[in-house]
Amino acid sequence: MTGNERKGDDPVALGPRLAASGGFMALYREGMSLIEDVAAYLDGPGRADSAGLNRETALLYATESMRLTTRLMQLASWLLLQRAVNEGEITPDAARTEKAKVNFLLTPTVRGGPGFADLPAPLVAFITVSDRLFQRVMVLDRAERGEVPTAAPDAVATEGSIADQLSRLRRAFDRS
Repeated sequence: MTGNERKGDDPVALGPRLAASGGFMALYREGMSLIEDVAAYLDGPGRADSAGLNRETALLYATESMRLTTRLMQLASWLLLQRAVNEGEITPDAARTEKAKVNFLLTPTVRGGPGFADLPAPLVAFITVSDRLFQRVMVLDRAERGEVPTAAPDAVATEGSIADQLSRLRRAFDRS
């Protein structure tokens, strides 16, 4: 039996299958495209946008653009490692070891604060898109490691929503 076969009643590990799916390649392309777009903005129009800011907002711009580039480099690292696994260049265990070195916790969970509304709209848009992409990668990373996804604490479980479906699955499988 090879490592990919399963025995009788063994559960199917969906996480690795999701990470190796065509959906991953779409996520990969989206992530790499975002990195290119952010780099082009920060090296071009972003310089002009930041030049016209007052001192406090310029400091916030510098801080947020550094956070954004750091987060994108973390995402690029994760995406490149996962692509290497999918293409058979490294083992899933080797990738997990390397992925553990990427500190995703450095990404702020709360946005806003004094001056945030004064930042250039393109920078705020890139931050928003990168936050959503980051969340998608985190869900995929947890699934790939075999963790059961949970709905956000503030998620409203309307009928048919992901929060509702997760709640139903939890109830179905928590029966003893």
